[in-house]
Amino acid sequence: MLEELKEQVYEANMELPAKGLVTYTWGNVSGIDRRKGMFVIKPSGIAYEELRPSDMVVMNLDGNKVEGDYHPSSDTPTHLELYKAFGQIGGIVHTHSAWATSWAQAGRPVPCYGTTHADYFYGEIPCARSLRPEEIETEYEKNTGLVIVETFQGMNPAYVPGVLCTNHGPFAWGKDAEEAVHNAVVMEEVAKMAARTEQLKTEVGEAPKTIQDKHFFRKHGPNAYYGNAGK
Repeated sequence: MLEELKEQVYEANMELPAKGLVTYTWGNVSGIDRRKGMFVIKPSGIAYEELRPSDMVVMNLDGNKVEGDYHPSSDTPTHLELYKAFGQIGGIVHTHSAWATSWAQAGRPVPCYGTTHADYFYGEIPCARSLRPEEIETEYEKNTGLVIVETFQGMNPAYVPGVLCTNHGPFAWGKDAEEAVHNAVVMEEVAKMAARTEQLKTEVGEAPKTIQDKHFFRKHGPNAYYGNAGK
């Protein structure tokens, strides 16, 4: 079932250690087949060096396992809420990558200080609020997803393809699992750049909105012209 998607999600998961985004099993990627109403996600607690495409777990949008020998990732309910709320996304990744997680632990959004950030994220990378005690104690992973959705009220998740969860870490998404990982890599790099920027100049301001707009919209939206945009 969904063998091609399993292969895609497996390859995307293997990019996490390859790109230095995970330690041990601290991460997961999923991808969805909207037509069939099912998604594929990494199993829980399986070391990356032992992982195989056939180990991927198939879930439906009711949160039930459809196929797989293992338990799905413990973050599956978070992925599920994001798929239900953000209808245009096709893949999700969660890591505990060091620089992005440092901003999350500080409870701070990542400001847009330059064009590298602006090429991929329109404005700051937001940081979701802390979960309340009752949200942690009951359906913690589901509520993590709901708090992310709450954070994006009035925002376009295609223009800001990622978020930080306070005291937790980053989630990123994209049109498919591969693009979600790409955005997670970019998030980690711009988080590192932003932290170093503040070390060099404590009173630094965000990049002017004109240059943010120029760099983002030349790659995204109906008038994009950078590279293969729009083709």
